[in-house]
Amino acid sequence: MRRPLQMVLLVLSGVGLLRVSLFTDLYLRYVKEGMRPLLIASGVLLILLGAADAVAYARRREDGGHAGHGDDGHGHHHSGAPRAAWLLFLPALSLLFYAPPALGAYTASRQPSKTVTYEDENDFDPLPATSPLPMTLSDFTRRVQQDRTQAIKGRTVRLTGFVTSGGQDDSWFLTRIMISCCAADAQSVKVRIHGTPAPPANTWVAVTGTWHPDGTLGTRSASAALDARSVEKIDKPVNAYTDALPLTPTG
Repeated sequence: MRRPLQMVLLVLSGVGLLRVSLFTDLYLRYVKEGMRPLLIASGVLLILLGAADAVAYARRREDGGHAGHGDDGHGHHHSGAPRAAWLLFLPALSLLFYAPPALGAYTASRQPSKTVTYEDENDFDPLPATSPLPMTLSDFTRRVQQDRTQAIKGRTVRLTGFVTSGGQDDSWFLTRIMISCCAADAQSVKVRIHGTPAPPANTWVAVTGTWHPDGTLGTRSASAALDARSVEKIDKPVNAYTDALPLTPTG
């Protein structure tokens, strides 16, 4: 790969990184939110390196430092980098012109639900009196399977996530995908929904209901499941790749 094209590749990669991390939220489809400053810094650095290389190359040409393309000035011909190096342009161009598909039902349906961390019975705080009570899918699962005080019994809760096929009966899964570092380590947490037809896959919804009695509440035999009273379609939240209470997209 000749020098001018290497410069172009650096600049394209830098501009692509800035596009997905500085001007949009597309970077969240690749990495977790905390890595945004690093992506912005990397994009700026690549652009500066490309620009500096271009200036240095122009000065060498003005000074007659190179006899011509593919020659080092001593009669030795350079064949350049392998043709496979041209494939480096593909990811650079994809950052500029192509938005990768968001992780969703396809990914979640092919992996088991993440096992929630264990908490001692004494670690559970009293539940607020709010009704319906907003909860994350992980917190709901912990209360159902680990809280021996059975504080969740009879409580109306509100859970949010996207729709994934349940694969059995007429139930379906409410799902959240979590990214620890990047898309490669994504894991999902799911709560099975009973009592209402499934909306289309990948639809973001808020489900209000009560625990679906299955197993002994407060033990791992209890099913992380909900009897739905209402299902409301919502916009995809800003923090879509965390299991947290949804943040409202900013205008």
